[in-house]
Amino acid sequence: MSKKDKNINGIIHLSGSKSISNRVLIIEALMKADITKKNLSDSNDTIVLQQLLRSSGATFDAHDAGTSFRFMTAFLAIKKGEWILTGSRRMKQRPISDLVKPLRKLGATIEYLEQENYPPLKISGGNIKGGRVAVQSGISSQFASALLMIAPCLEEGLTIELTGNVVSEPYIEMTLSLMKHFGINHTHSDNIIHVPPQKYLPKDIYIESDWSAASYYYEMAAFSDKCDLTLIGLLQNSFQGDAAIAALTENFGVKTTYGDARIHLTKTKPNNVFDFDLNDQPDLAPALFVTCAGLSQKASFTGLEHLQYKESDREDALRKELEKCGITMARNDQEIHISGNFVPCEYAFSTYLDHRMAMAFTPLAMVSEKIKIENPDVVKKSYPGFWEDIKKLGFEIEEEQ
Repeated sequence: MSKKDKNINGIIHLSGSKSISNRVLIIEALMKADITKKNLSDSNDTIVLQQLLRSSGATFDAHDAGTSFRFMTAFLAIKKGEWILTGSRRMKQRPISDLVKPLRKLGATIEYLEQENYPPLKISGGNIKGGRVAVQSGISSQFASALLMIAPCLEEGLTIELTGNVVSEPYIEMTLSLMKHFGINHTHSDNIIHVPPQKYLPKDIYIESDWSAASYYYEMAAFSDKCDLTLIGLLQNSFQGDAAIAALTENFGVKTTYGDARIHLTKTKPNNVFDFDLNDQPDLAPALFVTCAGLSQKASFTGLEHLQYKESDREDALRKELEKCGITMARNDQEIHISGNFVPCEYAFSTYLDHRMAMAFTPLAMVSEKIKIENPDVVKKSYPGFWEDIKKLGFEIEEEQ
């Protein structure tokens, strides 16, 4: 892959947010009514969840879709029957105990079929009435979201106490906002969320486009000499925590102008502040780390204690791949420091079967002679059209047989 110049010009239509789409699908299944969902994500993760929710069998395979696995764990816990929920080899390395423990406390019968605290699971569903539970939210906010979405369907409702250093908190707020869209009221005080028993109300929804996908275009804008790029489908007042990429990349000289369900990226004077707290947006780490690397920009990051629990051990993966470019990534307790001078030459980057690794390293083609991305199909997990879309911006891509 290569790019002849450092100009980014064009219009890209982004698919619907995977995070919003998956929550809407679970809520639709819980309300047992069909709703109109405009701009639903075309990601593999969303397709997998649709297939799981339509399945009439007793065994459910979420493959590598972490969100789908977590949401289905809670969903099956309130569905009468005996269920097996499994996933890929990597899924079986991602802990699920912080969701299983509160479900068990509420009355669910859940067994670990292989390794304790990890998938696959055997779930005996339909015995939960509700109550109060503590949820450890230091690894993933999705455990809390999974419980919140089933809460209105429980006879006694549900009160959740969020414990630990809550990561990706905007995604809990996203869940609550979507529940409110479908008629569900709640109270939220400090770390306590209470959802009374009530019914979801069918209502159409437009699903805004994916800000996580937009982060790779912000990388390109940061590397560019000239930028005139429009991304269709993004909202300024977004449910998504990753919309913070707009403010964060002002430090690299990227200006965002908001329009009607679209944004326009241009160049501006950089703010030159390179201390980032990504506790609420850990999925932006790959894009921002690689941006710093390609610009030889020293930076410090906090709020990333749990990168190893992503689709790959993302901290280790980023460290190894950045080293190839002359960039050092070092952890000092709760801080990760990026330093070094990027050397422009030809590179081959491993993806570790992680979609965000593949997309985050791609913009380096703008500041390198040529790059190679191994296992490019991994992008299908969240953004199947990524390779075709970047061709529109002048990236030249050759597939190896």
